[in-house]
Amino acid sequence: MEHEVMFTGVGGQSIQLGAQILARAAVVEDRHVTYLGTYGGTMRGGNTDATLILADGPVSAPPIVSKVAAALAMHHQFFEPVRAKLRPGSIVVVNASLFEGPLDRDAWRVFDIPATQIATELGNTLAACLVLTAAYARITGVVGLDALIAGMQEAVPSYRRQHIESNEKALRAGFEHASPGGAPIWESAA
Repeated sequence: MEHEVMFTGVGGQSIQLGAQILARAAVVEDRHVTYLGTYGGTMRGGNTDATLILADGPVSAPPIVSKVAAALAMHHQFFEPVRAKLRPGSIVVVNASLFEGPLDRDAWRVFDIPATQIATELGNTLAACLVLTAAYARITGVVGLDALIAGMQEAVPSYRRQHIESNEKALRAGFEHASPGGAPIWESAA
């Protein structure tokens, strides 16, 4: 089974890091993954997306997909292209602290997580995407908390190692905030 998920937001919101953590966590749990990060020409403030294909066997889908089963939206500004790719019944996890605008709650399973608020309360606003990533993991059962922490430890570059402890707190907080099994994707998570 393959599960496509897109991360979207504004450059500087750690979209690429969140996606890399989820990809590495899936590998820790013996899943198969493809990952493609894309971003505009600016470091901060431009569009940034990442697409992951997570599977329980070899991945056959390319990392550029026309439809997805899930989306993590940190901000509404660049959500429209992702919205167009969502299938009916898709899982949509949004950063309720920043996301504005309508969501088709009849067509999708929408989960509101105040990721920026939670990260700010932890003293690490830049870790909001990690909060959202962990909440998505708990809601779907895609990976466990230990795998997320291991994935984060691998993904954080050596010059950012001082953030590991606060990133782990953000992952734990996001995981604890979400209700488990709200939209399981693996048969074993159902």
